[in-house]
Amino acid sequence: MISLRGVTRSFRDGGREVPVLRGVDLEVVPGELTAVVGASGSGKSTLLYVAGGLDAGFGGEVTVAGERLRGLSPRALATLRNRKIGFVFQSFNLVTGLDALENVLLPGLLRGERRTLDEQGREALARVGLAGKERARPPRLSGGERQRVAIARALLFRPAVLLADEPTGNLDAESGALVISLFEELARGGAAVLVVTHEERVSRAAGRILALRDGRLS
Repeated sequence: MISLRGVTRSFRDGGREVPVLRGVDLEVVPGELTAVVGASGSGKSTLLYVAGGLDAGFGGEVTVAGERLRGLSPRALATLRNRKIGFVFQSFNLVTGLDALENVLLPGLLRGERRTLDEQGREALARVGLAGKERARPPRLSGGERQRVAIARALLFRPAVLLADEPTGNLDAESGALVISLFEELARGGAAVLVVTHEERVSRAAGRILALRDGRLS
């Protein structure tokens, strides 16, 4: 479901090229929850952005949900992300002018499906412990609540692929345990789940733990 072959990614820093990913190979199959651990700045987020079709500047081959990302048009990439990939960003990426329910429903709004999704969105918020917060806008929510809105959004359509960047970093023990259980449930349902984290409570739940060091997975 997620396949990276010989993936490289470098960034320019002044006049020099700085390699971040150095020939990464990775397979995450349906039904698997894989955790990638590594030091801050090791390239974990870059790895997720490449796998999610959000960073096109990579070398090598990436296939997600049966689609080879290289050569896909921006429109085709956006459709793939909207229909097959759930993404939990470390920075939440919520729209401050929308309430919690509207943020959760954003993937459906992009499909023009708002009228049929309200109940589904409310259920997604309830699953992450935010029943009753549907009309609250992000500035009125705590950091942990905003993170849970972002997670509810990613889980709305039960995506075939879930990519999560430090998903429990802003959550207390109880909320973190709830989110981890939702990821496990999604994997048991046949999704491929890839989480980057520095938290042991997340990696303990993973069926496989990989370490990213010096741009390579081991």
